[in-house]
Amino acid sequence: MKSELILLMETRYGDMRASEQKAADYVIQHFDEMPQMTLGGLAKKCNVSQPTVLRMIRAVGFTGFKEFRYAVITELARTEKEMQIAPLYGYSFKKEDHLEDIPGKIVTTTAKMMEENLKNFSMKTYRSVIEALQRARMIDIYSVENSNVTARDLLTKLLYLGLDCRYMDDVYHQRICAGNLTDQDVAIGISYSGCSVDTVENIRMAKKSGATTIVITNFKDSLISRYADFLICTSQEQIFYGDAIFSRTTQLVLVDMIYMGLLVSDDSRYEKSLDRSSKMVKDKASV
Repeated sequence: MKSELILLMETRYGDMRASEQKAADYVIQHFDEMPQMTLGGLAKKCNVSQPTVLRMIRAVGFTGFKEFRYAVITELARTEKEMQIAPLYGYSFKKEDHLEDIPGKIVTTTAKMMEENLKNFSMKTYRSVIEALQRARMIDIYSVENSNVTARDLLTKLLYLGLDCRYMDDVYHQRICAGNLTDQDVAIGISYSGCSVDTVENIRMAKKSGATTIVITNFKDSLISRYADFLICTSQEQIFYGDAIFSRTTQLVLVDMIYMGLLVSDDSRYEKSLDRSSKMVKDKASV
């Protein structure tokens, strides 16, 4: 599986100058050598100037070489961990486990992650998120793959409250929407890893359009966080495995927090919307 950081570089490749593309080509082809590289050493290997290397790095979305190299180190470490036998994030799998052990372990692991979620939850950010959603003319939601479950749940709850909200499965359609947002709108990006190329790009574009950006992710130092006006982290534990089903649990809890936060903030407004939505559902069911 190709590195998500390399995919991001390839996404931005077409907008780079020829000299910057030359540096990008070397990085992509010698990705595992980057942790040992210095800025000067990389420039020499690429046969370009140091400012050219820095322009390439900034084109990808990083502020400097040190930050870029750290992202590469993190990516390589994550890839190595994904190759280990660990079917679920946060779950200690043992070959001697019995079927009867599974339910208790799942519940215990979920409870632990919920506690970790609450510990890292910023009430100041939470209040700002609720206020931003209340003011929004339009709310866009962006996600891919596993995070789509969370996105659809959030969409349903916001629509029930009468808010103008949209979510599309097609990332191309998401990108079109992001490019047409205004400073009156809100964009929500949901990415467990924080490195999903399409979600990162859509949030970046939404921010460039002037929209307020809200990011839900597990890793506060991930790439998508740099484009967040308001960052909500489900955890600070820097562990990542490929089949992270527990991520959905923590994300769905955050959706419930947002839903209830909106209700409490203006109950008279949203109760009327809920009454209308419930009536429409009942009327359709009786047809």
